[in-house]
Amino acid sequence: MSALSQTHALKHLVDTDATWRLLRADNAPVIAALLSEHLGAESRRLPTDELYERLDHDLEALRGHGFELPQSAQGYCAEWRKAGFLTRRPAEEARGETFELAAGALGAIRFLEQLAAPRQTVTESRLASIGVQLGQLAIETDPDATRRLEQLHAQRDRIDAQIERIHSGDLDTLDAARALERVRDILAQAEDIPSDFARVRAEFETLNRDLRARIVESDDTQRTVLDEVFRGVDLIGESDEGRSFAGFSALVLDPAVGATFDDDIERVLARDFAGELTSAQRRYLRRFIGTLKDHSGEIHEVITAFARGLRRYVQSQDYQRDRVLRGLLRTALAAGVEASGHTRPYQPTTLHLELSAVALGSVGAIRLHDPADLDAGAPIEEHVAGVADLEALRALARATEIDFAELIGNVNAVLAEAPQCTVREVLERHPASQGVASVVGLLTLAANQGTAPGGMETVRWLGSDDRARAADIPIYRFTGRLL
Repeated sequence: MSALSQTHALKHLVDTDATWRLLRADNAPVIAALLSEHLGAESRRLPTDELYERLDHDLEALRGHGFELPQSAQGYCAEWRKAGFLTRRPAEEARGETFELAAGALGAIRFLEQLAAPRQTVTESRLASIGVQLGQLAIETDPDATRRLEQLHAQRDRIDAQIERIHSGDLDTLDAARALERVRDILAQAEDIPSDFARVRAEFETLNRDLRARIVESDDTQRTVLDEVFRGVDLIGESDEGRSFAGFSALVLDPAVGATFDDDIERVLARDFAGELTSAQRRYLRRFIGTLKDHSGEIHEVITAFARGLRRYVQSQDYQRDRVLRGLLRTALAAGVEASGHTRPYQPTTLHLELSAVALGSVGAIRLHDPADLDAGAPIEEHVAGVADLEALRALARATEIDFAELIGNVNAVLAEAPQCTVREVLERHPASQGVASVVGLLTLAANQGTAPGGMETVRWLGSDDRARAADIPIYRFTGRLL
Protein backbone atom coordinates (compact mmCIF):
# COMPACT_ATOMS: atom_id res chain seq x y z
CA MET A 1 0.00 0.00 0.00
CA SER A 2 1.43 3.35 -1.03
CA ALA A 3 1.69 6.31 1.32
CA LEU A 4 -1.11 8.09 -0.55
CA SER A 5 -3.59 5.21 -0.31
CA GLN A 6 -2.63 4.58 3.29
CA THR A 7 -3.16 8.26 4.10
CA HIS A 8 -6.65 8.18 2.59
CA ALA A 9 -7.46 4.98 4.46
CA LEU A 10 -6.30 6.44 7.79
CA LYS A 11 -8.16 9.69 7.13
CA HIS A 12 -11.34 7.71 6.60
CA LEU A 13 -10.60 5.84 9.83
CA VAL A 14 -10.18 9.12 11.73
CA ASP A 15 -13.56 10.31 10.47
CA THR A 16 -15.49 7.10 11.15
CA ASP A 17 -13.79 5.12 13.92
CA ALA A 18 -15.18 5.65 17.44
CA THR A 19 -11.92 4.59 19.09
CA TRP A 20 -9.93 7.30 17.34
CA ARG A 21 -12.76 9.79 17.90
CA LEU A 22 -12.61 9.25 21.66
CA LEU A 23 -8.82 9.46 21.81
CA ARG A 24 -8.75 12.85 20.06
CA ALA A 25 -11.77 14.31 21.90
CA ASP A 26 -11.21 17.55 23.85
CA ASN A 27 -12.25 15.92 27.13
CA ALA A 28 -10.79 12.50 26.36
CA PRO A 29 -9.36 11.98 29.90
CA VAL A 30 -12.71 12.84 31.49
CA ILE A 31 -14.71 10.68 29.06
CA ALA A 32 -12.39 7.68 29.39
CA ALA A 33 -12.21 7.94 33.20
CA LEU A 34 -15.98 8.26 33.69
CA LEU A 35 -16.90 5.48 31.27
CA SER A 36 -14.19 3.17 32.59
CA GLU A 37 -15.25 3.77 36.19
CA HIS A 38 -18.95 3.07 35.71
CA LEU A 39 -19.14 0.79 32.66
CA GLY A 40 -15.66 -0.64 32.21
CA ALA A 41 -15.38 -2.88 35.26
CA GLU A 42 -17.86 -5.49 36.50
CA SER A 43 -20.90 -3.28 35.81
CA ARG A 44 -20.85 -3.56 32.02
CA ARG A 45 -24.47 -2.41 31.69
CA LEU A 46 -26.41 0.12 33.81
CA PRO A 47 -29.94 1.56 33.67
CA THR A 48 -29.96 5.06 32.22
CA ASP A 49 -31.26 6.73 35.40
CA GLU A 50 -28.62 5.08 37.57
CA LEU A 51 -25.83 6.06 35.18
CA TYR A 52 -27.11 9.67 35.07
CA GLU A 53 -27.07 9.85 38.88
CA ARG A 54 -23.53 8.47 39.16
CA LEU A 55 -22.16 10.71 36.42
CA ASP A 56 -23.80 13.85 37.85
CA HIS A 57 -22.07 13.19 41.17
CA ASP A 58 -18.68 12.77 39.48
CA LEU A 59 -19.20 15.78 37.20
CA GLU A 60 -19.87 17.97 40.22
CA ALA A 61 -16.61 16.80 41.82
CA LEU A 62 -14.68 17.42 38.59
CA ARG A 63 -16.09 20.94 38.27
CA GLY A 64 -14.88 21.63 41.79
CA HIS A 65 -11.34 20.85 40.59
CA GLY A 66 -11.42 23.28 37.68
CA PHE A 67 -12.74 21.15 34.80
CA GLU A 68 -15.06 22.97 32.39
CA LEU A 69 -18.03 20.60 32.10
CA PRO A 70 -21.14 22.69 31.37
CA GLN A 71 -23.56 19.89 30.44
CA SER A 72 -25.50 17.50 32.65
CA ALA A 73 -24.93 13.74 32.71
CA GLN A 74 -27.94 13.20 30.46
CA GLY A 75 -26.59 15.68 27.92
CA TYR A 76 -23.15 14.08 27.88
CA CYS A 77 -24.60 10.57 27.54
CA ALA A 78 -26.66 11.69 24.53
CA GLU A 79 -23.52 13.23 23.03
CA TRP A 80 -21.43 10.12 23.70
CA ARG A 81 -24.09 7.84 22.24
CA LYS A 82 -24.17 9.92 19.08
CA ALA A 83 -20.37 9.75 18.88
CA GLY A 84 -20.45 5.95 19.13
CA PHE A 85 -19.00 5.61 22.65
CA LEU A 86 -22.21 4.28 24.24
CA THR A 87 -24.85 1.83 23.11
CA ARG A 88 -28.41 2.25 24.36
CA ARG A 89 -30.64 -0.83 24.51
CA PRO A 90 -34.05 -1.70 26.00
CA ALA A 91 -33.80 -3.18 29.49
CA GLU A 92 -34.50 -6.92 29.51
CA GLU A 93 -35.81 -7.34 33.06
CA ALA A 94 -37.58 -4.01 33.65
CA ARG A 95 -39.11 -1.10 31.83
CA GLY A 96 -36.64 1.46 30.63
CA GLU A 97 -33.32 1.48 28.84
CA THR A 98 -29.71 0.66 29.63
CA PHE A 99 -26.33 1.99 28.57
CA GLU A 100 -23.22 -0.05 27.85
CA LEU A 101 -19.86 0.69 26.27
CA ALA A 102 -19.59 0.39 22.51
CA ALA A 103 -16.71 -1.55 20.98
CA GLY A 104 -14.88 1.65 20.02
CA ALA A 105 -14.96 3.02 23.56
CA LEU A 106 -13.76 -0.29 25.00
CA GLY A 107 -10.81 -0.28 22.58
CA ALA A 108 -9.90 3.31 23.45
CA ILE A 109 -10.06 2.69 27.20
CA ARG A 110 -7.98 -0.45 26.86
CA PHE A 111 -5.39 1.44 24.80
CA LEU A 112 -5.17 4.21 27.42
CA GLU A 113 -4.79 1.66 30.23
CA GLN A 114 -1.89 0.07 28.39
CA LEU A 115 -0.28 3.49 27.95
CA ALA A 116 -0.69 4.23 31.66
CA ALA A 117 0.75 0.84 32.69
CA PRO A 118 2.96 -0.45 29.84
CA ARG A 119 4.57 -3.86 29.92
CA GLN A 120 7.97 -3.76 31.53
CA THR A 121 9.83 -5.83 28.96
CA VAL A 122 9.38 -8.08 25.98
CA THR A 123 7.95 -10.97 27.98
CA GLU A 124 9.25 -14.49 27.64
CA SER A 125 5.78 -15.91 28.25
CA ARG A 126 4.34 -14.12 25.22
CA LEU A 127 7.04 -15.54 22.97
CA ALA A 128 6.60 -19.01 24.48
CA SER A 129 2.83 -18.84 23.98
CA ILE A 130 3.28 -17.83 20.35
CA GLY A 131 5.78 -20.66 19.86
CA VAL A 132 3.44 -23.27 21.33
CA GLN A 133 0.50 -22.13 19.22
CA LEU A 134 2.65 -21.97 16.09
CA GLY A 135 4.01 -25.47 16.69
CA GLN A 136 0.53 -26.85 17.30
CA LEU A 137 -0.74 -25.16 14.13
CA ALA A 138 2.15 -26.64 12.12
CA ILE A 139 1.33 -30.15 13.37
CA GLU A 140 -2.45 -29.94 12.83
CA THR A 141 -2.19 -28.48 9.32
CA ASP A 142 0.57 -30.74 7.98
CA PRO A 143 -0.87 -32.95 5.17
CA ASP A 144 2.18 -35.28 5.25
CA ALA A 145 1.32 -38.14 7.62
CA THR A 146 4.97 -39.22 8.03
CA ARG A 147 6.19 -35.78 8.99
CA ARG A 148 3.22 -35.25 11.27
CA LEU A 149 3.91 -38.52 13.07
CA GLU A 150 7.57 -37.52 13.50
CA GLN A 151 6.52 -34.25 15.08
CA LEU A 152 4.07 -35.99 17.40
CA HIS A 153 6.66 -38.61 18.40
CA ALA A 154 9.18 -35.87 19.15
CA GLN A 155 6.59 -34.09 21.27
CA ARG A 156 5.85 -37.34 23.12
CA ASP A 157 9.57 -37.98 23.70
CA ARG A 158 9.94 -34.54 25.28
CA ILE A 159 6.98 -35.25 27.57
CA ASP A 160 8.35 -38.68 28.52
CA ALA A 161 11.74 -37.16 29.32
CA GLN A 162 10.08 -34.58 31.52
CA ILE A 163 8.15 -37.32 33.33
CA GLU A 164 11.38 -39.27 33.94
CA ARG A 165 13.09 -36.21 35.41
CA ILE A 166 10.18 -35.66 37.81
CA HIS A 167 10.27 -39.33 38.87
CA SER A 168 13.98 -39.02 39.57
CA GLY A 169 13.35 -36.03 41.85
CA ASP A 170 14.45 -33.34 39.40
CA LEU A 171 11.43 -31.06 39.84
CA ASP A 172 12.16 -27.74 38.16
CA THR A 173 9.43 -25.24 39.08
CA LEU A 174 9.09 -21.83 37.52
CA ASP A 175 10.56 -19.01 39.62
CA ALA A 176 8.17 -16.42 41.07
CA ALA A 177 9.22 -13.56 38.77
CA ARG A 178 8.67 -15.54 35.58
CA ALA A 179 5.41 -17.02 36.90
CA LEU A 180 4.11 -13.53 37.75
CA GLU A 181 5.11 -12.36 34.28
CA ARG A 182 3.11 -15.17 32.68
CA VAL A 183 -0.02 -14.64 34.74
CA ARG A 184 0.04 -10.91 33.94
CA ASP A 185 0.39 -11.77 30.26
CA ILE A 186 -2.66 -14.05 30.60
CA LEU A 187 -4.58 -11.22 32.26
CA ALA A 188 -3.62 -8.83 29.48
CA GLN A 189 -5.05 -11.21 26.90
CA ALA A 190 -8.16 -11.93 28.98
CA GLU A 191 -8.94 -8.22 29.42
CA ASP A 192 -9.24 -7.84 25.64
CA ILE A 193 -12.17 -10.27 25.49
CA PRO A 194 -14.98 -7.84 26.57
CA SER A 195 -14.17 -5.58 23.62
CA ASP A 196 -14.19 -8.67 21.38
CA PHE A 197 -17.72 -9.48 22.54
CA ALA A 198 -18.84 -5.92 21.83
CA ARG A 199 -17.41 -6.14 18.32
CA VAL A 200 -19.10 -9.51 17.76
CA ARG A 201 -22.46 -8.08 18.78
CA ALA A 202 -21.94 -5.06 16.52
CA GLU A 203 -21.07 -7.41 13.64
CA PHE A 204 -24.31 -9.35 14.12
CA GLU A 205 -26.31 -6.11 14.21
CA THR A 206 -24.66 -5.02 10.96
CA LEU A 207 -25.31 -8.44 9.42
CA ASN A 208 -28.99 -8.25 10.41
CA ARG A 209 -29.37 -4.82 8.81
CA ASP A 210 -27.57 -5.94 5.66
CA LEU A 211 -29.81 -8.98 5.27
CA ARG A 212 -32.95 -6.88 5.64
CA ALA A 213 -31.62 -4.37 3.12
CA ARG A 214 -30.86 -7.17 0.65
CA ILE A 215 -34.39 -8.51 1.02
CA VAL A 216 -35.91 -5.08 0.33
CA GLU A 217 -33.57 -4.18 -2.53
CA SER A 218 -33.54 -7.57 -4.29
CA ASP A 219 -35.69 -7.96 -7.39
CA ASP A 220 -37.45 -11.00 -8.77
CA THR A 221 -34.25 -12.36 -10.33
CA GLN A 222 -32.18 -11.99 -7.16
CA ARG A 223 -34.19 -13.62 -4.41
CA THR A 224 -31.54 -15.83 -2.84
CA VAL A 225 -31.85 -14.38 0.67
CA LEU A 226 -35.63 -14.42 0.51
CA ASP A 227 -35.80 -18.03 -0.69
CA GLU A 228 -33.39 -19.17 2.00
CA VAL A 229 -35.47 -17.54 4.71
CA PHE A 230 -38.63 -19.21 3.36
CA ARG A 231 -36.83 -22.56 3.43
CA GLY A 232 -36.07 -22.00 7.12
CA VAL A 233 -32.34 -21.38 6.76
CA ASP A 234 -30.91 -19.51 9.75
CA LEU A 235 -28.89 -16.92 7.82
CA ILE A 236 -27.59 -15.29 11.03
CA GLY A 237 -26.39 -18.52 12.57
CA GLU A 238 -25.06 -19.94 9.28
CA SER A 239 -23.01 -16.85 8.46
CA ASP A 240 -19.23 -16.81 8.91
CA GLU A 241 -19.64 -14.77 12.07
CA GLY A 242 -22.29 -17.15 13.41
CA ARG A 243 -20.24 -20.30 12.79
CA SER A 244 -17.13 -18.72 14.31
CA PHE A 245 -19.01 -17.70 17.42
CA ALA A 246 -20.74 -21.10 17.68
CA GLY A 247 -17.32 -22.80 17.90
CA PHE A 248 -16.15 -20.39 20.58
CA SER A 249 -19.39 -20.76 22.54
CA ALA A 250 -19.26 -24.56 22.41
CA LEU A 251 -15.81 -24.46 23.96
CA VAL A 252 -16.85 -22.01 26.69
CA LEU A 253 -19.99 -23.98 27.59
CA ASP A 254 -18.17 -27.33 27.69
CA PRO A 255 -18.45 -28.46 31.36
CA ALA A 256 -15.11 -30.28 31.24
CA VAL A 257 -13.31 -27.20 29.92
CA GLY A 258 -14.96 -24.98 32.54
CA ALA A 259 -14.12 -27.33 35.42
CA THR A 260 -10.51 -27.70 34.28
CA PHE A 261 -10.15 -23.97 33.85
CA ASP A 262 -11.54 -23.26 37.34
CA ASP A 263 -9.24 -25.86 38.92
CA ASP A 264 -6.22 -24.37 37.18
CA ILE A 265 -7.12 -20.88 38.36
CA GLU A 266 -7.52 -22.05 41.97
CA ARG A 267 -4.12 -23.75 41.90
CA VAL A 268 -2.42 -20.71 40.34
CA LEU A 269 -3.96 -18.29 42.84
CA ALA A 270 -2.84 -20.51 45.71
CA ARG A 271 0.82 -20.02 44.76
CA ASP A 272 3.00 -17.52 46.61
CA PHE A 273 3.62 -15.32 43.58
CA ALA A 274 -0.16 -14.70 43.23
CA GLY A 275 0.11 -12.44 46.27
CA GLU A 276 1.67 -9.82 43.97
CA LEU A 277 -1.60 -9.58 42.02
CA THR A 278 -4.20 -7.01 43.00
CA SER A 279 -7.54 -8.08 44.45
CA ALA A 280 -9.26 -6.93 41.25
CA GLN A 281 -6.97 -9.13 39.12
CA ARG A 282 -7.56 -12.18 41.31
CA ARG A 283 -11.31 -11.56 41.26
CA TYR A 284 -11.23 -11.17 37.47
CA LEU A 285 -9.50 -14.53 37.05
CA ARG A 286 -11.93 -16.32 39.37
CA ARG A 287 -14.93 -14.94 37.50
CA PHE A 288 -13.44 -15.26 34.04
CA ILE A 289 -15.28 -18.39 32.88
CA GLY A 290 -18.54 -17.15 34.41
CA THR A 291 -18.12 -13.83 32.62
CA LEU A 292 -17.47 -15.60 29.32
CA LYS A 293 -20.59 -17.71 29.79
CA ASP A 294 -22.71 -14.62 30.55
CA HIS A 295 -21.43 -12.76 27.49
CA SER A 296 -21.80 -15.85 25.34
CA GLY A 297 -25.40 -16.26 26.49
CA GLU A 298 -26.16 -12.64 25.61
CA ILE A 299 -24.74 -13.08 22.11
CA HIS A 300 -26.78 -16.27 21.65
CA GLU A 301 -29.94 -14.37 22.61
CA VAL A 302 -29.03 -11.65 20.12
CA ILE A 303 -28.50 -14.20 17.34
CA THR A 304 -31.80 -15.92 18.16
CA ALA A 305 -33.70 -12.61 18.29
CA PHE A 306 -32.24 -11.47 14.96
CA ALA A 307 -32.98 -14.81 13.29
CA ARG A 308 -36.58 -14.85 14.54
CA GLY A 309 -37.08 -11.21 13.61
CA LEU A 310 -35.74 -11.80 10.10
CA ARG A 311 -38.00 -14.84 9.61
CA ARG A 312 -41.03 -12.94 10.97
CA TYR A 313 -40.19 -9.98 8.73
CA VAL A 314 -40.35 -12.21 5.65
CA GLN A 315 -43.27 -14.45 6.61
CA SER A 316 -45.49 -11.52 7.61
CA GLN A 317 -44.93 -9.95 4.17
CA ASP A 318 -43.73 -6.71 5.82
CA TYR A 319 -40.91 -6.59 3.31
CA GLN A 320 -43.48 -6.08 0.52
CA ARG A 321 -44.63 -2.83 2.10
CA ASP A 322 -41.03 -1.69 2.48
CA ARG A 323 -40.38 -2.49 -1.18
CA VAL A 324 -43.34 -0.33 -2.22
CA LEU A 325 -42.06 2.50 -0.02
CA ARG A 326 -38.58 2.10 -1.47
CA GLY A 327 -40.02 2.32 -5.00
CA LEU A 328 -41.95 5.47 -4.17
CA LEU A 329 -38.86 7.08 -2.66
CA ARG A 330 -36.77 6.26 -5.70
CA THR A 331 -39.48 7.63 -8.02
CA ALA A 332 -39.59 10.85 -6.00
CA LEU A 333 -35.80 11.17 -6.07
CA ALA A 334 -35.72 10.60 -9.82
CA ALA A 335 -38.42 13.24 -10.33
CA GLY A 336 -36.45 15.63 -8.15
CA VAL A 337 -33.29 15.10 -10.16
CA GLU A 338 -35.18 15.68 -13.39
CA ALA A 339 -36.86 18.82 -12.02
CA SER A 340 -33.60 20.26 -10.68
CA GLY A 341 -32.60 21.28 -14.18
CA HIS A 342 -35.35 23.86 -14.54
CA THR A 343 -36.87 24.37 -11.05
CA ARG A 344 -35.15 26.11 -8.17
CA PRO A 345 -35.38 24.45 -4.73
CA TYR A 346 -36.98 27.54 -3.18
CA GLN A 347 -39.56 28.07 -5.94
CA PRO A 348 -43.14 28.20 -4.47
CA THR A 349 -45.42 25.34 -5.41
CA THR A 350 -49.20 25.08 -5.56
CA LEU A 351 -49.17 21.95 -3.40
CA HIS A 352 -51.18 22.24 -0.20
CA LEU A 353 -50.26 19.70 2.46
CA GLU A 354 -52.61 19.08 5.36
CA LEU A 355 -50.49 18.53 8.45
CA SER A 356 -51.63 16.92 11.65
CA ALA A 357 -52.59 19.28 14.46
CA VAL A 358 -51.23 16.87 17.04
CA ALA A 359 -48.01 18.16 18.61
CA LEU A 360 -45.16 15.69 18.48
CA GLY A 361 -43.12 15.11 21.59
CA SER A 362 -41.37 12.53 23.68
CA VAL A 363 -43.42 10.07 25.71
CA GLY A 364 -41.16 10.89 28.65
CA ALA A 365 -42.50 14.46 28.65
CA ILE A 366 -46.07 13.31 29.36
CA ARG A 367 -47.11 13.84 32.96
CA LEU A 368 -49.38 11.06 34.13
CA HIS A 369 -52.44 11.80 36.26
CA ASP A 370 -51.89 10.95 39.90
CA PRO A 371 -55.15 10.79 41.93
CA ALA A 372 -53.13 11.29 45.10
CA ASP A 373 -52.41 14.87 44.00
CA LEU A 374 -56.09 15.74 44.55
CA ASP A 375 -56.24 14.21 48.00
CA ALA A 376 -56.51 16.95 50.61
CA GLY A 377 -54.99 14.67 53.21
CA ALA A 378 -55.96 16.19 56.53
CA PRO A 379 -59.67 16.67 57.29
CA ILE A 380 -61.13 20.15 56.91
CA GLU A 381 -61.40 21.95 60.24
CA GLU A 382 -64.43 24.13 60.95
CA HIS A 383 -63.74 27.22 63.04
CA VAL A 384 -66.72 28.59 64.99
CA ALA A 385 -66.73 32.34 65.63
CA GLY A 386 -66.58 33.25 69.33
CA VAL A 387 -66.80 36.33 71.59
CA ALA A 388 -63.87 38.72 71.26
CA ASP A 389 -61.46 38.76 74.22
CA LEU A 390 -60.23 42.27 75.04
CA GLU A 391 -56.99 41.02 76.57
CA ALA A 392 -56.27 38.80 73.57
CA LEU A 393 -56.84 41.72 71.22
CA ARG A 394 -54.47 43.86 73.26
CA ALA A 395 -51.82 41.13 73.13
CA LEU A 396 -52.27 40.87 69.37
CA ALA A 397 -51.92 44.62 68.90
CA ARG A 398 -48.83 44.67 71.09
CA ALA A 399 -47.26 41.84 69.08
CA THR A 400 -47.80 43.69 65.80
CA GLU A 401 -47.26 47.33 66.79
CA ILE A 402 -44.72 49.27 68.89
CA ASP A 403 -46.14 50.33 72.25
CA PHE A 404 -45.09 54.02 72.14
CA ALA A 405 -47.19 54.86 75.21
CA GLU A 406 -45.13 52.47 77.33
CA LEU A 407 -41.83 53.82 75.89
CA ILE A 408 -42.83 57.49 76.55
CA GLY A 409 -43.71 56.53 80.15
CA ASN A 410 -40.31 54.81 80.59
CA VAL A 411 -38.37 57.84 79.28
CA ASN A 412 -40.33 60.30 81.45
CA ALA A 413 -39.76 58.08 84.51
CA VAL A 414 -35.98 58.23 83.97
CA LEU A 415 -36.09 62.03 83.36
CA ALA A 416 -37.92 62.47 86.67
CA GLU A 417 -34.75 61.26 88.39
CA ALA A 418 -32.11 62.81 86.09
CA PRO A 419 -32.01 65.97 83.92
CA GLN A 420 -31.19 63.95 80.76
CA CYS A 421 -30.67 60.36 79.61
CA THR A 422 -29.73 58.28 76.56
CA VAL A 423 -31.44 55.31 74.94
CA ARG A 424 -29.00 52.93 76.64
CA GLU A 425 -29.78 54.38 80.08
CA VAL A 426 -33.52 54.00 79.47
CA LEU A 427 -33.08 50.35 78.48
CA GLU A 428 -30.91 49.66 81.51
CA ARG A 429 -33.67 50.82 83.88
CA HIS A 430 -36.64 49.61 81.79
CA PRO A 431 -35.71 46.50 79.72
CA ALA A 432 -37.14 46.19 76.21
CA SER A 433 -40.46 44.38 76.71
CA GLN A 434 -41.01 44.07 72.95
CA GLY A 435 -37.46 43.10 72.07
CA VAL A 436 -35.93 44.91 69.12
CA ALA A 437 -39.26 46.72 68.56
CA SER A 438 -38.71 48.63 71.82
CA VAL A 439 -35.22 49.67 70.68
CA VAL A 440 -36.58 50.89 67.35
CA GLY A 441 -39.34 52.79 69.12
CA LEU A 442 -36.88 54.56 71.47
CA LEU A 443 -34.67 55.54 68.53
CA THR A 444 -37.73 56.96 66.74
CA LEU A 445 -38.68 59.04 69.81
CA ALA A 446 -35.08 60.22 70.28
CA ALA A 447 -34.78 61.26 66.64
CA ASN A 448 -38.00 63.31 66.88
CA GLN A 449 -37.75 64.80 70.39
CA GLY A 450 -34.11 64.36 71.47
CA THR A 451 -30.65 65.65 70.51
CA ALA A 452 -27.71 63.94 68.83
CA PRO A 453 -24.40 65.06 70.39
CA GLY A 454 -22.43 62.49 68.37
CA GLY A 455 -20.68 59.28 69.28
CA MET A 456 -21.80 55.65 69.59
CA GLU A 457 -23.14 53.52 72.41
CA THR A 458 -24.05 49.85 72.85
CA VAL A 459 -27.58 48.81 73.77
CA ARG A 460 -28.64 45.33 74.93
CA TRP A 461 -31.96 43.51 75.08
CA LEU A 462 -33.53 40.04 75.10
CA GLY A 463 -35.01 38.72 71.87
CA SER A 464 -38.25 36.79 71.47
CA ASP A 465 -36.22 33.57 71.86
CA ASP A 466 -34.85 34.81 75.24
CA ARG A 467 -31.35 35.14 73.80
CA ALA A 468 -29.28 38.24 74.57
CA ARG A 469 -28.83 40.71 71.73
CA ALA A 470 -26.63 43.82 71.39
CA ALA A 471 -26.16 46.59 68.84
CA ASP A 472 -24.12 49.78 68.40
CA ILE A 473 -26.32 52.87 67.81
CA PRO A 474 -25.71 56.63 67.56
CA ILE A 475 -26.02 58.46 70.91
CA TYR A 476 -29.30 60.33 71.36
CA ARG A 477 -30.16 62.36 74.52
CA PHE A 478 -33.57 63.00 75.97
CA THR A 479 -33.37 66.46 77.62
CA GLY A 480 -37.05 67.17 78.34
CA ARG A 481 -40.26 65.43 79.13
CA LEU A 482 -41.74 63.61 76.15
CA LEU A 483 -45.24 64.38 74.94
